[in-house]
Amino acid sequence: MSEIILSLAGVSKTFNGKAAVSDLSFDVRRGKITGFLGPNGAGKSTSLRMALGILTPDSGQVSLFGGRPRASALERVGFLPEERGLYRKMKVIDVIIFFARLKGVAPIEARRRGLAMLDEFGLGDVAESKVKTLSKGMAQKIQIIATLIHDPEFIILDEPFSGLDPVNQKALERIVRARAEAGATILFSTHVMEHAERLCDQIVLVARGRKVFDGTVEEALGHVPRRVVLETVSETDLTPVFAPLGEIAESRANADGAHHWMINLGRGVEAQDVLKACVDGNIKLLRFEPARAHLHDAFVHLVETSGQFSNEKLEGEAV
Repeated sequence: MSEIILSLAGVSKTFNGKAAVSDLSFDVRRGKITGFLGPNGAGKSTSLRMALGILTPDSGQVSLFGGRPRASALERVGFLPEERGLYRKMKVIDVIIFFARLKGVAPIEARRRGLAMLDEFGLGDVAESKVKTLSKGMAQKIQIIATLIHDPEFIILDEPFSGLDPVNQKALERIVRARAEAGATILFSTHVMEHAERLCDQIVLVARGRKVFDGTVEEALGHVPRRVVLETVSETDLTPVFAPLGEIAESRANADGAHHWMINLGRGVEAQDVLKACVDGNIKLLRFEPARAHLHDAFVHLVETSGQFSNEKLEGEAV
């Protein structure tokens, strides 16, 4: 087992009588990319602030690098908060140097790193520009640079993809992978499942402040029934053909005369078994599509089965 960098054990936090986080436990292990996932308002930001000692839990324990969160431990952490904040009247390079100095980087080295990272992010030409002249997406990238400038061994990113267009979201994914490959441990929160599905070694799913899953992406996807989507042309009821193969989740007539079916495959049943049943029954197919499960589907299923229903926004794809 790899070293545990961060551990939350039964932590809870209440604001004005309302529980933001309830009995939450999970570990982040060295060298892993961990996704902390859930809808807006699920308690993710509160949990991250307790992890860093910014907030004190009402109950439970937090361990960072094997002890309570302290200033000396925080020097090894790069934290991107959900609420962004840059000094708008300062030059871009001066802002980056300022954040690097706060983490103990010498001035000359801070400038060298800052200019190199601005080039890496495609922002080399704005080094001497004032922050207030930048677009929202550019300012977001400056904030990310400021988070990474001291080469932290543990990187915590709270909704890091927010405010970035799809091209820059992909670029940030590449940076996260590169940092992980270089040995950094990464924990990021998001309500966009697509990023976590591509990046994470481990995911922790939360809803209404409670954990509903902790494991790998593949383990989460294993909770979702495998499905086949069909469109058939038949005047007869095909329920007797499909029912033995699994649960008929959808069955409806389309306006063009075709019939739409969605079948959740039963244990031991493969998509090919459905196709064979159609061939054996001389059923005319307009569409046959094994439906790949996504992390969004797994989250919805896990939340429903846990009883932690939430109406907050949850995205399955990046915008």
